[in-house]
Amino acid sequence: MKAVEKWLKTGIPCLLLVSGITPSYASDTLSHIKETQTITIAHRDSSVPFSYTTDGKTPIGYSMDICHKFVDALKKELKLPQLKVNYLAVTSSNRIQSIVDGKADIECGSTTNNAERRKQVSFTIPHFFASTRMLVRTDSGIKNWPDLKDKKVVTTKGTTTVKLLNDRDKVRGLNLRLLEGSDHKESFAMIENNQADAFSMDDVLLFGLRANSNTPEKFSVLGDALSTEPYAIMLRKDDPAFKDFLDREMARMMSDGEVTRLYDKWFKKSIPPNNANLNMPMGFLLRDNLRFPSDKVAD
Repeated sequence: MKAVEKWLKTGIPCLLLVSGITPSYASDTLSHIKETQTITIAHRDSSVPFSYTTDGKTPIGYSMDICHKFVDALKKELKLPQLKVNYLAVTSSNRIQSIVDGKADIECGSTTNNAERRKQVSFTIPHFFASTRMLVRTDSGIKNWPDLKDKKVVTTKGTTTVKLLNDRDKVRGLNLRLLEGSDHKESFAMIENNQADAFSMDDVLLFGLRANSNTPEKFSVLGDALSTEPYAIMLRKDDPAFKDFLDREMARMMSDGEVTRLYDKWFKKSIPPNNANLNMPMGFLLRDNLRFPSDKVAD
């Protein structure tokens, strides 16, 4: 366990013991995985195409495939060919706490790395960059943000979009009536059922929900980008050995072309459950990060 040995050499464990602080497995995930021969992956149920389930089966998606690559690397690093994988379904509201509380070792979904969240958790090198836009019914007449004046706008509870919408409302004086869905599926349903006029969220999630709906032609994704959202795998804070291991593996996958192949699989080809194709070319920010992998993001 080279990564663990590296962490031990830092002297951090000794300092903790001298100070009277008892280190828990939360600060040594690699050792905990080695001891229990189990890793727990937190996932989402409706974050297409990153992390979602079909008919209650094992979660699939772009982020899930990346995390399964991490599992393969852990099997070799820890010499655990039979490493067991447990899955924990989480929502936008409880995903961070599930990592903080040790209920899961990594979260593989569509979570944005930002300064506020880094106070509680850590993130790997980003594997995607999204832009915040909106989904509307094609016949709504809505083209951009000013068209939302006095209208009902839904977003998903616990996401960064909530603050963005509030800020936009204050600056533009749109008098938005903000609604919150418990997850992306519920938020989208509010557009389908005419309970809201627009659903604001990361564009790729909106494209995924639209592509997998029964009538994708009835919905449009539009509007100027409100922000750029770097998606990354989430892990517990203050665990440098585990983060170093995951970052090195992510950088390797980027350099070897594995991330590009996974991107093409989920964003440029037909995907379950309806064989929809997002036809979404890779953005320039991700292309640059593939060339020069870094966990540094602009807040």
